[in-house]
Amino acid sequence: MSKKYRSGIICLIIVAALFTGIGMRMGAAPMLNTIMNTAHDLLLNTVFYLMGICVITGAIGKLFVEFGVVDLLEKILRPLMRPLFHLPGMASLGGVMTFLSDNPAIITLSRDKRFASHFKKFQFISLTNFGTAFGMGLIVIIFMIGQGYFVEPLIGLIGAVVGCIVTTRLMQWFVLKAYPQYATENACEPTDVAASQAAAENNRDENKSLFLRILNSMLDGGRSGVDVGIAIIPGVLIISTLVMILTFGPSADGTYTGKAYEGVELLPWLANKIDIVFKILFGFTDPHQIAFPITALGAVGAALSLVPNFAAHGWIDGNAIAVFTAIGMCWSGYLSTHTAMLDSLGYRELTSKAIISHTIGGLAAALVAHWIYLLFSLL
Repeated sequence: MSKKYRSGIICLIIVAALFTGIGMRMGAAPMLNTIMNTAHDLLLNTVFYLMGICVITGAIGKLFVEFGVVDLLEKILRPLMRPLFHLPGMASLGGVMTFLSDNPAIITLSRDKRFASHFKKFQFISLTNFGTAFGMGLIVIIFMIGQGYFVEPLIGLIGAVVGCIVTTRLMQWFVLKAYPQYATENACEPTDVAASQAAAENNRDENKSLFLRILNSMLDGGRSGVDVGIAIIPGVLIISTLVMILTFGPSADGTYTGKAYEGVELLPWLANKIDIVFKILFGFTDPHQIAFPITALGAVGAALSLVPNFAAHGWIDGNAIAVFTAIGMCWSGYLSTHTAMLDSLGYRELTSKAIISHTIGGLAAALVAHWIYLLFSLL
């Protein structure tokens, strides 16, 4: 039997086992109705809310780029790059851009030869981990603030920075261990950039009126926010629906009615088996909270969609918000992006090392956020 047929059979067995198990507990009709109703409610009440945030933050981000705020932030952050991340100062621009948008922004930036010429190969490869740790950061923080928290998301941001240090440095160590020559090889040969810099300056819209520059920046940024909002729909509807079915329980009277957000409570049951680990490491007070980091592995937008329902059930507190922010920012769906990002850079064979590094970095981010929150709560 060929490998293709074997993988097809294995896929069918897994899918059949998953839905048969859920269907035996919920009933076939209630299970299908719950899937449809949950996906529909997520689309209307979560995706469009997140898209609204994406549009606003996209407009703000583009406005910052147009009027030099990003350049100013890059100059302020540049001195921190080498001591913290062992990266050249230019890398701070990538951190700011991914924070304002999403993970792939670092790849778009790295394709600029002027940008890449500042890096050694081992540093250049680690940009995948560095940029991912800040992906959708502004969206995550604003979303958490919108849930009624302010200090906790900022604590989570600190945790994400620590996680970024861990994942970036660990990835660099893995790369140098596998390819010692990358320590001295340049990511690309230095080129004469004077002409291209002059062209870039000539293409700026500074000759336009202030009103047009503001209007164009906000509209272009808002349009990019719509693209991000559309891009998160599959993750939210597919991943979140599955995770919620595995997280939530039946209706209040213990029966399955087919309404949205009913489920079999598998993840909390599994989390209860090692509950002490999550309490010590992350301070989780409810086993349902484990669903957030699991979902953030694939899509942070999908993970954010869990928060309102967790809040409605009283399953989250300030510590959870801090930890969710840290691990949501640091991981930000890296399992679904690292392969494509490293492939676009030309280092696909290092994907497994990047994933291992980032897994450890995300756990470190959550751990630091938890302990900082504990110290803050004592003040």
